[in-house]
Amino acid sequence: MKAAVIVFPGSNCDRDVAVALERTTGTRPAMVWHRDSELPAVDLIVLPGGFSHGDYLRSGAMAARAPVMRAIRERAEAGVHVLGICNGFQILTEAGLLPGALMRNAGLKFICRPVRLKVERVDSAFTRAYQAGQEVSIPIAHADGNFFADDETLGRIEGRGQVAFRYLDNPNGSARDIAGVFNERRTVLGLMPHPERVSEPDHGGTDGVPMFEGLLAALG
Repeated sequence: MKAAVIVFPGSNCDRDVAVALERTTGTRPAMVWHRDSELPAVDLIVLPGGFSHGDYLRSGAMAARAPVMRAIRERAEAGVHVLGICNGFQILTEAGLLPGALMRNAGLKFICRPVRLKVERVDSAFTRAYQAGQEVSIPIAHADGNFFADDETLGRIEGRGQVAFRYLDNPNGSARDIAGVFNERRTVLGLMPHPERVSEPDHGGTDGVPMFEGLLAALG
């Protein structure tokens, strides 16, 4: 499986996810700068966590208009898998590649701690190595993780099976406890928790490992 990790000014989890990918696949992913207008031939594109452009305007708003995003949109439309983690999720919603928006946490505070999640769907490359209904613990680290969409959009997301993960103890006020969503084809996933931070035992947990192993099995 060939992967690319997009690096924005303010990214701080790009190396973390690159290490997790290399650990799983045996191949170091390409690190692509946000001003690049082209992407290498890859099976997976990852938008990592961090604070792109210092979260000015809105989290992810400026990054969503980076030159590389045009190429990402084209690849996503062609069926290439795209994973957005935390700030990457924010960027994907700002770019219109995923529904909804990420707003300020309900408690107006930055939250950094493990949270419990329920796996909603396992019929995707991202979640195929989990069990339906499985409970996992994956850390979050965000101030703008409150997922919001209007009732019509939420109904559509639910009806089309686009909810990937839900919080079991909602830390940020997200609508319907949503922690991660797919696009309609389930080839694009955005989630606020950080699976790369629980990708080896020394991190204190391995609940992120199935995501990377599932991607390798599906795309490798």
